[in-house]
Amino acid sequence: MSESSHPSPSSRPPRQPRKGLTSTGVRKAASKSDRSRAREFALQALYQVLVGKNDVAAVDAFTRDLAGFSKADSVHFDALLHGSAEQADQLDALIVPLLDRKLAEISPVEHAVMWIGAYELQHCLDVPWRVVLNECVELAKEFGGTDGHKYVNGVLNGLARQLRELEVAADQGAAR
Repeated sequence: MSESSHPSPSSRPPRQPRKGLTSTGVRKAASKSDRSRAREFALQALYQVLVGKNDVAAVDAFTRDLAGFSKADSVHFDALLHGSAEQADQLDALIVPLLDRKLAEISPVEHAVMWIGAYELQHCLDVPWRVVLNECVELAKEFGGTDGHKYVNGVLNGLARQLRELEVAADQGAAR
């Protein structure tokens, strides 16, 4: 085979810049923040609480032993897991009025994501509301059903308008 039959480097399409996303649009592990990782582990733990009715302390201990946990923000994980589990009834009371179906018909993944979002909107005021929504939509895309992220986005967007009314209004006023 002669050299001319091989494509020259300049005839290849230019390399696309890496933006930290996989082909499905989900963030690659290397581009995730320690708080994003904490949310992922909290989601997995809350799923065990919702589906398996497992003890929160046992789920906490199990989750901390999972590969990659050392890269997560353990303080944020604690707040999300324990805060959501302890305040489950109050979080559900915030979420239910925004649903178009019974809570029992919501997938456990989306339910746990909404708990995380509702908890962060209510208690983690250092996290901007848009970040809470974006992070929860990403969780639902990665772990939930096909269009679950759209549902999560709609519910948490409505919740943000209630719980962070001034912040949302200021943000939307600045966007005009």
